[in-house]
Amino acid sequence: MASPHASSSPRPNTAFRELRGQRSPGEFAAAVRRAAREIGEHVSCDARYVGRVESGEIRCPNYAYERVFRHMFPGRDLADMGFAPREAVRGRGARKKGSAPPGHSESPAESRTPRAADSSTESSKESDVRRRAFMTSGTAAVAAVSLGGAPPARAQRRAGESEALAVEQAVRRIRLLDDRHGADGLYRRANRPLKAAYELLDAKTRRQSVADRLHAGAGELAISVGWLAHDSGRFADARSHYAEALATARVAGDPALEAHAFCNTAFLARDAGRPREAVRAAQAAQRAGRQLGSARLMSLLALREAGGWARLEDRPACEEALLRARALFERGRSDADPEWMTFFGEAELEGLEAQCWSALGDWRRAADHAERAVALQDRHFTRNIALYTAQLASDLARDGAAEEAAAAGGRALELLDQVQSARIRTMLTATARVLRRYAANPAVAEFLTRHAAAAQTV
Repeated sequence: MASPHASSSPRPNTAFRELRGQRSPGEFAAAVRRAAREIGEHVSCDARYVGRVESGEIRCPNYAYERVFRHMFPGRDLADMGFAPREAVRGRGARKKGSAPPGHSESPAESRTPRAADSSTESSKESDVRRRAFMTSGTAAVAAVSLGGAPPARAQRRAGESEALAVEQAVRRIRLLDDRHGADGLYRRANRPLKAAYELLDAKTRRQSVADRLHAGAGELAISVGWLAHDSGRFADARSHYAEALATARVAGDPALEAHAFCNTAFLARDAGRPREAVRAAQAAQRAGRQLGSARLMSLLALREAGGWARLEDRPACEEALLRARALFERGRSDADPEWMTFFGEAELEGLEAQCWSALGDWRRAADHAERAVALQDRHFTRNIALYTAQLASDLARDGAAEEAAAAGGRALELLDQVQSARIRTMLTATARVLRRYAANPAVAEFLTRHAAAAQTV
């Protein structure tokens, strides 16, 4: 006779086990964490979690894991991955009041680091509200929901794990939206959570670890908002935000934040026509970054230095920095890589090198690297695809390949329906000026007409 409890025994998730393939649970967990970083999520997946999913103990993942799994396995829904419908696990009909479910949907706390999970006091209702805000609304709503709206009186204000987590999530949300849609529509709204984050630095905290997270989170948020200003052509605002992040890093004694702030300062200085400052800032970033143990970070910082040398027309120094960047990149990823560097893969390496050769006037070589950047870029990073395509169009135009340049420019214009970036529009405007001498070519004429129409709608 069957046991009355037989129906409550977890059913192994064989579909998910097949997705793991030949990788060990530990190797698969590492792949999950990498995929999470690629889309701006943060999950603390380990071999134990993978085992719980495959055994059927976790019948449905939380929303963060769901987004990561969908990113890893495009075209598959939860059912395809062997999970039960969320409403069947978490809905009122899934179990009688007071009874334990046969399996469970993972709680939001299980996707965080153990420290945050142990101390979280949020109810599941509050977590769902916060999650919906991050998934469906803009950064202004994030500030109101995640950072608690208007701050209480200064003497009564306290900050804990939930406030630190809210700041960190605001950073990830902004980065994810920028990757997909560009900076122009986000910048003004992003100032509100930044203001709220810096107000939290004056709050009382019970633990130094929370204070450290708040400083790091506020500094990263300042850099993210600075980047939105940078990419939308507000260079003075960007410089102010980067300086604020750098000051925060120095106060907190945070070399990782300091390296990031100098990295972005170097990029801004190059774009603002201050190449010598770009070189110095990139070198300062490398001094801060050496103690972090991330070869990929040092590779990116070497590329920032190369960009400054290229604008100074110092070809030997630029080539030396590019070779150093390649050698560091080839060392591969590591756990020491900062979370914000999820964008930096082979495509970005090629794109930044293309910009260097373009600045040095080697248009054909620049076009070759830009073309590789477009081909290698993950489809998730829509903004970067548009940027590399615009770079390709610019280099081809200057190299005299007018028809190819017009075709690339047309593809970039199509992507601007999804991406709002003053920087990319400026690049395409410069390309259109170069191509006017070839207006007799029908393909070029079509691009110039489309560009003029698009410029009028901005």
